Amino acid sequence: MAKAVESVIFDMDGTLIDAREWHFRSLNEALQIFGEEISIEEHLSSFDGLPTKVKLATLTEQGRIPKNIHGIVSAVKQDRTLREVAKNCFPKVEHLLLMSWLRAREIPIAVATNSIRATAETMLRSSGVLGFIDCLVTNEDVRRAKPDPEIYLVACEKLGVSPANTLVLEDHPYGVEAAKKAGCDVIQVSGPWDVTTKLIESHMLAKDQRF
Repeated sequence: MAKAVESVIFDMDGTLIDAREWHFRSLNEALQIFGEEISIEEHLSSFDGLPTKVKLATLTEQGRIPKNIHGIVSAVKQDRTLREVAKNCFPKVEHLLLMSWLRAREIPIAVATNSIRATAETMLRSSGVLGFIDCLVTNEDVRRAKPDPEIYLVACEKLGVSPANTLVLEDHPYGVEAAKKAGCDVIQVSGPWDVTTKLIESHMLAKDQRF
């Protein structure tokens, strides 16, 4: 019989790393160069959790920025995000203990994020968990970002595991929707402070009892 949980996949922003406000501030700093910005209300209602390229495409569809500045805005946003990471991103003991706990049990670990690879690798390295990860899937590795399930299906394929036996940790409704559509088991967290060994161990024990 297959294990009830044979792999764990983490979202990054808002799950492993509390970077949601960093992305909001960084994008607005880039947009303000061109006299535009996203309000906190529309960020929370429409833009949060989406890749930068999707946010910029939406702003262009709304007639707020021309398409020919997307590359400049993305580059400035990336620079500002990395500055935020340098100031604010550090290892969390709880996460290092969790990664070590999973590694000791030979449970493959992946991260699936709507961020680009350069940003994701920098954040995960700064947070101390990059070395524990067997597979990193970013929005550059898929055609459709969350809430589409593609990113989780690709992660499971790369790990060589079944989505049905994969546990996903997500904070955002888009990610939860993506993981469920992929056929994964999902724990929705409110932020990185929820992501602990106890949370996953309790969930895995309860799931094992059902098999």
